[in-house]
Amino acid sequence: MLEKIIHLQFSKTFCLAILALLMVFPIMAQEKPELKIGGALRFNYNLSSWKEGQKIRGGDFGYDMFRINTEAAYKGLFLNAEYRLYSEGFGGGFLKQGWVGYNFNKLDQIHIGLTQVPFGIQQYNSHNWFFNLTYYVGMEDDHDMGVKFMHAGEKFEYQLAFFKNAEELRFGNNTEISPNRYSYDIAGRNKEVNQFNGKFIYKFGEESANKLGVSLQYGGIYNLDTQEMGNHAAFAAHYEITKGKWNGKAQFITASHNPKNAQGEPTNIIKMAAYGAPYEVAADFNMYSLGISRNVPVAWGPVTNLQIYNDFGFMQKKATEFTNSYMNVTGVLVSAGSVYTYIDYAAGYNHSWLGGNFVDDFSKGNPDAKWEARFNINIGYYF
Repeated sequence: MLEKIIHLQFSKTFCLAILALLMVFPIMAQEKPELKIGGALRFNYNLSSWKEGQKIRGGDFGYDMFRINTEAAYKGLFLNAEYRLYSEGFGGGFLKQGWVGYNFNKLDQIHIGLTQVPFGIQQYNSHNWFFNLTYYVGMEDDHDMGVKFMHAGEKFEYQLAFFKNAEELRFGNNTEISPNRYSYDIAGRNKEVNQFNGKFIYKFGEESANKLGVSLQYGGIYNLDTQEMGNHAAFAAHYEITKGKWNGKAQFITASHNPKNAQGEPTNIIKMAAYGAPYEVAADFNMYSLGISRNVPVAWGPVTNLQIYNDFGFMQKKATEFTNSYMNVTGVLVSAGSVYTYIDYAAGYNHSWLGGNFVDDFSKGNPDAKWEARFNINIGYYF
């Protein structure tokens, strides 16, 4: 009962905070509204080691995604929104992000809405088209509904945020979240609620080439069957360096989930969902990731740069009966004007999107699994 009262109070506080922010802060002078419209159209070719029919055909080439981006500003307020259209099999259309912001000054701003969760290396903990393992457990480029304060100083950066919940598309009293989403979120009979985040970065070296940081996350897990509140927590230590044409990213995460499930339901796994389908993830794990890239300027007609990279991820599941998961992506990003092409060789072991049985690769896994690989080319025109 005490947990329910506390979380109800968080909800009231969140609503009052938003009203106060909209009423208290002065409106900065800006005479003319600004509006920018952009987007992207992407196509994808892939050839997978575990798909016999596809290997006989020589791979498949088809539609990936079309998106629209909107940025607007007027009288000190600004907006950022991105809507994506995938094929029906990958969730169809959904909002990736959409928030309203306010600049207090050159260093401080606030976002309200569906905004990126401040956790780990951002914007991406990877260089490739597939992201890193962190993305597939909701800890890379995650977006939730809430309010976020950001400070970006010369030596120190920090972000503080409160998220009421993940993006909610079904507002029933006892309704599971829709799996049609961009970010991986807790799904099934549990929901993410009342989450707090803090991220702190120290920058040093010439032109702040080194970024050393820590991230903290704590929130509730509400179970629709028991109507009880569990919790989840995560900690990350991360380092990023940019030196000339080189970039490196290293990160460690430890995470735990403690749902209050109905009797008989396992508590050592949780369900997560995105792109139209849910799967299982180990409730408690450590995750290690390391990525490196190098830019190579070229003058090959419209091609001006090659970014060569390798991104590695290891998921160490704390349940002794579970089998760990791995991922490695080697590739190159080819830049030619507004066209960006990712050419990747992505390999996975107990990875739902790379040769596994999808449902439980990130939870119990398969001790008899073998490494599988996917050769992938993603071509996108960005406007």
